[in-house]
Amino acid sequence: QVQFVESGGGLVQPGGSLRLSCAASEIIISAHGMGWYRQAPGKQRELVAVITTGDYTNYADSVKGRFTISRDNAKNTMYLQMNSLKFEDTAVYYCNGDRPWDSWGQGTQVTVSS
Repeated sequence: QVQFVESGGGLVQPGGSLRLSCAASEIIISAHGMGWYRQAPGKQRELVAVITTGDYTNYADSVKGRFTISRDNAKNTMYLQMNSLKFEDTAVYYCNGDRPWDSWGQGTQVTVSS
């Protein structure tokens, strides 16, 4: 069964940066389109960044220019570099395929607060 483990979240002030990591098991990340999702309190989960098998990336308008998705194929790990963080980026962040599997990890909490 596909499993994802997200890490790297934390408490950060507005304007700060964090780098999230996603470790996957039972799949080869580079063989799939992958994505980072987030779910804020009281809101639906949303897709914020995608990386295709050809390394094409795309972002939600709300994070474009501030977030960067990447992966290290040797480590079978995906990353989300988040810069210039805003209050509204506060959410639990998850990784999964861009066509997500049914199995979701625990996510990692990102809190942007002064």
